[in-house]
Amino acid sequence: MKTIIVCAAVIERAGRFLITKRQKGAHLEGFWEFPGGKCEAGETLAACLARELREELDADVAVGEQLFTTMHAYPVWSVELHFLRCELIGEPVPQMGQQMLWADREDLARLPFPPADLELIRLLTQW
Repeated sequence: MKTIIVCAAVIERAGRFLITKRQKGAHLEGFWEFPGGKCEAGETLAACLARELREELDADVAVGEQLFTTMHAYPVWSVELHFLRCELIGEPVPQMGQQMLWADREDLARLPFPPADLELIRLLTQW
């Protein structure tokens, strides 16, 4: 089974986390997620996040520490998912028509997230 390396930015501001909603027609459509995406061959995790957030939200980020890594097997492929703490430089503006939300910890616990994100959600809602 093919493994895809994915990075996601955990951006917290004033006790709220920046999340976006997967668009109609996308794998796992309708689920909320931390912004990010697939790493390209030879790309570092930090470079991946910088590129993805520029493409998706027209925002620059300062990439910080890795918070959590997990593996999850979907029916066709598996995902190696890296969550890194990031700080926004500027204000995010969705570039692909996706919904964006600043969610508090209670929102994280009640909104639908992909199965690969659930352990991180548990960790964040316990802090």
